[in-house]
Amino acid sequence: MDLIDQVRELALRITKVKDSIQTEEATKNAMVMPFIQILGYNVFDPLEVTPELNADVGIKKGEKVDYAILMDSEPIILFECKKSGGDLNINHASQLFRYFHVTKARFAVLTNGISYRFFTDLEQPNKMDEMPFFEFNILDFKDQQVEELKKFTKSAFNVEQILNTASDLKYTRAIRNILADWMTSPSEDFVKILCSEVINGKRFTPTVKEQFTQITKSAFNQLISEKINERLKMAMEPSTEIKIDSSDGDEIVTTDVEMEGFRIIRAILRESVDPKRVTMRDAKSYCAIFLDDTNRKPICRLRFNNPSKMTLGLFSEKDEKIEPINDLSDIYK
Repeated sequence: MDLIDQVRELALRITKVKDSIQTEEATKNAMVMPFIQILGYNVFDPLEVTPELNADVGIKKGEKVDYAILMDSEPIILFECKKSGGDLNINHASQLFRYFHVTKARFAVLTNGISYRFFTDLEQPNKMDEMPFFEFNILDFKDQQVEELKKFTKSAFNVEQILNTASDLKYTRAIRNILADWMTSPSEDFVKILCSEVINGKRFTPTVKEQFTQITKSAFNQLISEKINERLKMAMEPSTEIKIDSSDGDEIVTTDVEMEGFRIIRAILRESVDPKRVTMRDAKSYCAIFLDDTNRKPICRLRFNNPSKMTLGLFSEKDEKIEPINDLSDIYK
């Protein structure tokens, strides 16, 4: 089973139990240990995953890091765990800071069983950064984040490879957060820069500041809306005529729900392939979606004939796996 399937399976289990977990110890057993397990490490082998690793530093005695993943008898990843759903901030990582400094571990993880924050030492050698370079939420993740998580698996673990991308991940995340803030509340300096680009030489008075703050917010919203509309338009453009397989003589009607499902799938795939290459062939029991209009390249099957029991058929090689969906938005999952 691929890592993304294991993550999805664990996410379903966590969704069911997270509200009943009240202690840190229960969080470790029900959520954190299974997470470490799906990364490929044997949580029952103390030579590979050591619980309660002694974290004595200087005059600090008796402190322990919740888990340490070992390789060649040396810690490579440290885990500090908090109660399920508990607040995570850098003040909760004191043991991680101290033990990171005295071990060869280059990575530390602060988690509440749902969110996993990964730290390293990008700012100063051998001193853990205050900001994580990667964050993974097991109940709300994207496929690309699973690809990043895969680098921490036992079979793929490579310190240099992770560090090579850690800096980009950290600063990309930080810039995205800043841009998100600026969309709703642009900073004065940002507005001033934009203002100077479009009305060069004009004084940045309080009136101009107020005017261009609103203009900046409006421009952001328009830009995002145009990008979304552009994507939807491309996804909804008729590529090739939708074919009807009526070889059995029965009349086949392509429903609005099937069309909407088709458009959603084209929108999802747009980042990878030209939407015009994604085609649909309607049959009596399902709508088959192909790449390049050939059954040698199946993408999925929409089984929407029963609106109360819709399913999506996904392919691994030639095998079809049936996934139930409650509504069309589940296709995005």
